[in-house]
Amino acid sequence: MKTRLQFTKIEGAGNDFVVIDDRDGVFPVPESNMALELCARKKSVGADGVILLQKSNSADFKMRIFNPDGGEPEMCGNGARCIARFAYVNRIAPEKMKIETGAGVLEANILGENVRVLMSNPSDFRKDINVSLPERTLTVDFINTGVPHVVIFVDDIEKTDVASIGKAIRYASEFSPAGTNVNFVCVTGKKEIKVRTYERGVEAETLACGTGMVASCILASELKGVVSPVKAVAGSGDEITVEYGKESGSFEKVYMTGPARIIYTGKLF
Repeated sequence: MKTRLQFTKIEGAGNDFVVIDDRDGVFPVPESNMALELCARKKSVGADGVILLQKSNSADFKMRIFNPDGGEPEMCGNGARCIARFAYVNRIAPEKMKIETGAGVLEANILGENVRVLMSNPSDFRKDINVSLPERTLTVDFINTGVPHVVIFVDDIEKTDVASIGKAIRYASEFSPAGTNVNFVCVTGKKEIKVRTYERGVEAETLACGTGMVASCILASELKGVVSPVKAVAGSGDEITVEYGKESGSFEKVYMTGPARIIYTGKLF
């Protein structure tokens, strides 16, 4: 790179991101190639994604996120909390802010160490989808919480083969061409679940997935009798609280609250 590009490393419940202020359009194009470089662990900064903060005509700023494979998903729940923290600390946006994403305009609120985000309303709920895997057929449920998510309820989440099952379902024809994230969920109480997620774009299990935890809470409510507010425990052990209402059979006013911590800042050469 010819010029030094300043970045901030931020993590939210175990999801880590490289966040860059790109209001002046300084990030190298094509962005997907640069994201591939930056997300590579041991060879670069290393992250679950690169987030660009850009100018917006409809919100305080626009959020674009790129996965480690260079793909650009519509949004990211943990990433939304992290960029909200970044924008607040750098005086780009007030405590209560609006964020433009590919899944619509989100609202975020800084609450001390936590950030609360009003998510887009869930859509495309599909129950009992039969997915043909190499050795068996698995029945799963699906919902879109800004990005697509399969949810599978399990009894023993620690012994679940997240990597192989997640990868097989992520590429299953039932969810092509976009593919899907895959969440494995254990209901541990009336208001508590544990979640492990295989993320598309990262192509591996991540320590947390915000939209996946929201999807898991919503379907745990719909199918397993879990009630709001729900404490969702991520693979990292961190907790996210998901609150929601239900009107005429549809979930709405879905809030996700959880940590967003600045780790360090630096410059790329």
